[in-house]
Amino acid sequence: MTQSKWKGLTRHAMLIIFSLIMVYPVIWWIGASLKSNQELSSPSLFPTVPQWSNYVKGWHSVPGFTFTDFYINTFYLIIAVIIVTVISSTLVAFGFARLDFPLRGFWFSLLMLTLMLPGQVLIIPQYAMFHQFGWVNTYLPFIVPHALAGGAGGTFFVFLLIQFIRGIPRELDESAKIDGCNWFGIYWRIIMPLMKPSIVTVIIFCFLWNWDDFLGHLLYINSVDKYTVGLALRMINDSQGGAEWGQLLAMSLVSILPATLLFSSAQKYFVEGVATTGIKG
Repeated sequence: MTQSKWKGLTRHAMLIIFSLIMVYPVIWWIGASLKSNQELSSPSLFPTVPQWSNYVKGWHSVPGFTFTDFYINTFYLIIAVIIVTVISSTLVAFGFARLDFPLRGFWFSLLMLTLMLPGQVLIIPQYAMFHQFGWVNTYLPFIVPHALAGGAGGTFFVFLLIQFIRGIPRELDESAKIDGCNWFGIYWRIIMPLMKPSIVTVIIFCFLWNWDDFLGHLLYINSVDKYTVGLALRMINDSQGGAEWGQLLAMSLVSILPATLLFSSAQKYFVEGVATTGIKG
């Protein structure tokens, strides 16, 4: 066997070993979700008798509700956030990338400064303001900031989209102007269709960050009928006398499926969007 083949085999063997190490926690997670409380201390990965009832009981573990209700709440919140985020972020990014207006450099620098501001600094003043507005125990504290290109990652999305738009030739704008298009027409008819990869990237990031935003949901949502999946997972053991770890692990495993499926199905556009945002026009 030649030296190059040995190198290839060694490289693949190392990749397989590291892949198994990385995927081991997920395999343990799957096995633990099928165990009873007594078997969780067992060193074996999978139980002797799989407890498939953990998924059924876990789905109905919160009295008066099922995880169907919590998934509906979560999707309702995230879809609303994604829609307003895409509209606001693309409009702001188009303005900075294509329009000339007074103090554009100053406002862009101010935008970048907010990107470096830790979110923890804003928790108390934001909560006080939203409490005065009467928005506590509603989804408005999550939707309205994103409608203003703010919220979790809003500034980052604007910056990401600006870099992508700058890679689109300005000659397309000039051609559209000759055909009688105004600036909004250029944005809607020319720029938006070409921004599909970057918009998919924004959707993926926005979905993941808001799906995992346990602290924000915990702060602003008080009623169980408005709970998201993350808050419902916290209630599984609180709503029962004993700690049903199998049910909790089963529901937490199910809770990552939407994000995993979204990322897997849109991975092509995600990679393309990230790769092309560094191109300068």
